[in-house]
Amino acid sequence: MDFKITTDISSNIYQHSIAIREEVFIKEQAVDPALEIDELEAEALHIVGYIDTIPVCTARLLKKQPDSIKIQRVAVLSSYRKMGIGKKLLNYINDTAMNQFDASFLVLDSQDHAIPFYEKEGYSVYGDGFLDAGIPHHSMKKGI
Repeated sequence: MDFKITTDISSNIYQHSIAIREEVFIKEQAVDPALEIDELEAEALHIVGYIDTIPVCTARLLKKQPDSIKIQRVAVLSSYRKMGIGKKLLNYINDTAMNQFDASFLVLDSQDHAIPFYEKEGYSVYGDGFLDAGIPHHSMKKGI
């Protein structure tokens, strides 16, 4: 698996990220496109994972505080799920957060069905549940 990153929203990497997000969030989960593609795109670091040049997963990172990084828009194409790709993506995110941002913890808002996946990777739920784009979520964090 090869990972590429960009902050350039005119790049092919970013376009691959958007294509994955459109497939997973907009088509599969019926998220409103106006909620999925937002004003933070140009501020984020976009990550895309490739298998043999095929973009299969994505996430974006935002620096929220001096020592924390917010993980958002984590998605794996349906035909590549259950292959350990999400775990590889989270490992890459962890390394990137430590090396490029010098962060000490990661935070994210997980869809409730994905909480067990994140817990296996060391994340813990905190706070009350909430709806985001009509989907139940909980906030999670992990020290790095």
